[in-house]
Amino acid sequence: MRKLIWLLLALLLLPLAAGGWFYAQVGKPYAPASAVELMIPPGTASSHIARMLEEKGVVSSALVFRLWLRLNHGENGLKSGLYRFEHADSMRTIVQRLEKGDVMHFSVTVPEGLRNDEIIQLLATQTGVPVEKWQQSLKSLISGETEGRLLPETWEYTKPLDPQRLLKTMVQAQQQLLDSLTSDAEQQQRLRIMASVIEKETALDRERPLVSAAIHNRLKKGMPLQMDPTVIYGIYRTKGSFSGNIHKQDLSTDTLWNTYTRKGLPPTPICNPGAASLRAAAAPADVSYLYFVADGSGGHAFASTLAEHDKNVRQWVRIERQRNQGK
Repeated sequence: MRKLIWLLLALLLLPLAAGGWFYAQVGKPYAPASAVELMIPPGTASSHIARMLEEKGVVSSALVFRLWLRLNHGENGLKSGLYRFEHADSMRTIVQRLEKGDVMHFSVTVPEGLRNDEIIQLLATQTGVPVEKWQQSLKSLISGETEGRLLPETWEYTKPLDPQRLLKTMVQAQQQLLDSLTSDAEQQQRLRIMASVIEKETALDRERPLVSAAIHNRLKKGMPLQMDPTVIYGIYRTKGSFSGNIHKQDLSTDTLWNTYTRKGLPPTPICNPGAASLRAAAAPADVSYLYFVADGSGGHAFASTLAEHDKNVRQWVRIERQRNQGK
């Protein structure tokens, strides 16, 4: 009889002991031998995820991990992505991270003033996603002319990276900014084009409204813009490349973008302008400037008359001559 009682007690206590052991395993912090980066592809079964975690030393038991999922969470709520495990965490915490999608985040900075092909090359280099995928993604997002539709900024992304998703974010961010400036689609494109010229003419935020004013004023007077970056872009679009040096002959060689040979704005943006240039295009400074030239200090000297401009040009020539003599 006594043996039977002990047997019954054992049978009663065994599940309790097993349950205690199980919950101890779930709550016990466990750390990999070294930091682990683990990519979980989309659609990966929870059983496979459990094995991956055990093989990498992130959890002590794949079986316990799966049982905990079944009992408390279900097996279909784990999110894909690239995870990093380096600290001692319990299975509870790891499951919470996987359900939340607490993946690694990366960023890429796209400078203002780059052409689409330059941005795509930069993105391909920085992310490891082939150029061809970026090109295909951009074409699938935008029909027709694509130049100048991306907003330069520092953008975050996760892995595996979806090129179309990141480019769509850049396109939508620019569109949202333009929508805040005007609701007219034609005017928005005009701002893109004007802002792209501003972007290539100055890197100084304080000068952007002044360059914008010079562009607006010249257009109102029917004067050609005569801005070198449009010539350079025309060479790129017609020849596929630019040597880096602009020559006097280039100024008189007609292309659709050459604002020395054609009046008005170029037919397309000549780069991807930043937010400051887009805002400056929509809000030029209230000045009568028609001309500007480099002042030798990284900025520009602005003028309202040709006589003033010629004086500024002579000053710039003197500065350049002195620099060359000092070399």
